[in-house]
Amino acid sequence: MTIKSEIKKSILAALWFMFLTFPIMVIRVNTVENIVQWRWINMAFVGAGSFFFSMLWRYMIKQKSMKAKKEAIDKLSFVQKISQKKKIFIPLMILLGCFILAFPHLFSMYQTNIMISALIYVMLGLGLNIVIGLAGLLDLGYVAFFAVGAYSYALLNYHYGLIFWIALPLGGILALIFGVILGYPVLRLRGDYLAIVTLGFGEIIRLVLENWNDFSFGPSGIANIPKPPLFGVDLSLSGSIIYLYYIIVGLVIFTIFVINRLENSRIGRAWIALKDDEIACQAMGIDKAKTKLRAFGLGAMWAGMGGVIFAAKTTFINPASFTIWESVIILCTVVLGGMGSITGVISGALLLILLPEYLRAFAEFRMIIFGAVLVLMMVFRPGGIIKNVRKTYKFQKT
Repeated sequence: MTIKSEIKKSILAALWFMFLTFPIMVIRVNTVENIVQWRWINMAFVGAGSFFFSMLWRYMIKQKSMKAKKEAIDKLSFVQKISQKKKIFIPLMILLGCFILAFPHLFSMYQTNIMISALIYVMLGLGLNIVIGLAGLLDLGYVAFFAVGAYSYALLNYHYGLIFWIALPLGGILALIFGVILGYPVLRLRGDYLAIVTLGFGEIIRLVLENWNDFSFGPSGIANIPKPPLFGVDLSLSGSIIYLYYIIVGLVIFTIFVINRLENSRIGRAWIALKDDEIACQAMGIDKAKTKLRAFGLGAMWAGMGGVIFAAKTTFINPASFTIWESVIILCTVVLGGMGSITGVISGALLLILLPEYLRAFAEFRMIIFGAVLVLMMVFRPGGIIKNVRKTYKFQKT
């Protein structure tokens, strides 16, 4: 395709965009003086900007196709290449570890609080990555298990006085049970049908929590949820935030370790086989029902523990915190970061949670910028920020 034809298409796109925005950008009615103002200079800016961005878009699409050909030859991503070079990888991990440990002492409490929220979503994204990224089961009701974990801590503490450290594993176990309960009815479903059923399950949990006043206190929610104790020592507000930060960092590291081990285990390979082809997976002797239930249960368990952390952080929860949009955001962290990729999911969660916060300076434009970033990522990196590359095993002759 010649440059002349590209310019012609960009001019047509600019003219069409000028026509669409004409009533908004050019005509302005002054109701005080009863006159109509014609702002033609705005039309010139719209035309020039549309032409420039159209040309840039076409150039980037062309570069993407050329890059795809190169990636077909060299499948390893930049992160995977770095991880194979121990002389670079180990010092980088040491520096990253030092930065993570020093983060609450280098930045304000507000920044630490935001980072705690981001790390909770990292944990949720890694849990959902088991269900979607590894097993290929589209779950749109994942926030239900998040709610189960949060309410389990709040209610167990309110009625029985259980502390955070006892409620943390209990919240995970209860969410795992709910994950298995959800898994049984949907064993024969996949694709869009599975997504609709899981979506309905998430809404059922939210509506039960909102309307069952005797059990969950309804829309009023539960307040005064205690923060994690430190050997009976009363911590200040800043001290409790720093302590909670280190707890979630430890849980994220534990989650990464466990999920990495699961991915490379017999169960993980069964999940990947199930994702690729259910019929072939079953023909190879893998129990499809057990494999799906394990994925739903283990994925839900991390959401439950994340819910306990969320309840301890906010000290107040109500059903409005667990809407379908939370499920969508968690799903976006997995898809945007890279399905099946642990590093990708972490980067996707950090980007999705931190970017809107740091764009608050742009006021009403921040969500437009945020949406534009998502669109660009899905067009130019459909595999995610760091897409997963399946490991290959070679037999060496001795």
